[in-house]
Amino acid sequence: MTDQQTVTIRPGGPDDAATVLRLLDTATTWLVERGRTGQWGTQPASADPRRIAQADAWATSGGLYLAMLGDAAVGALVVGAATDYVPPATEPELYVNLLVTDRAYAGHRIGARLLAYAEELARDRGLGLLRVDCYGGDDRALVRFYEGCGFTATDPFTVQRPGRDPWPGQVLERRLG
Repeated sequence: MTDQQTVTIRPGGPDDAATVLRLLDTATTWLVERGRTGQWGTQPASADPRRIAQADAWATSGGLYLAMLGDAAVGALVVGAATDYVPPATEPELYVNLLVTDRAYAGHRIGARLLAYAEELARDRGLGLLRVDCYGGDDRALVRFYEGCGFTATDPFTVQRPGRDPWPGQVLERRLG
């Protein structure tokens, strides 16, 4: 990425569900290539009816934002209400439901920029708390990423999945002053 290539963030909409699925698919492929299958498994999101429905819901929720490099979407952020499987917040919050970036641009801080945008959204709404959950298994690299972006790990949790291994998760929060 050169200095002339600036990442901008735009609201997403119903036509962007396929973009979210593409970003999830490329991230899953990247994880699988590294033997990190615990986070999202091994199958593409675009072949999973549950993930397709989830992408459609995110794209129509009003909480989808895309990081753009020119005309190319290089990351996606979804904000809204916390998911049912995490401990509830004790105060009003904005919750990061999804953060995914195009691994071809790893190291360009696209994820960090999207999280900074989520912080801006929370502040604009008068909220003092931004939370996210992530995969907390393996070497906890994703937890460390969020900590490097100013989040503090709070509540670990486990999602029980019938017929599949339990999914270890970690809630993180960032207080906005």
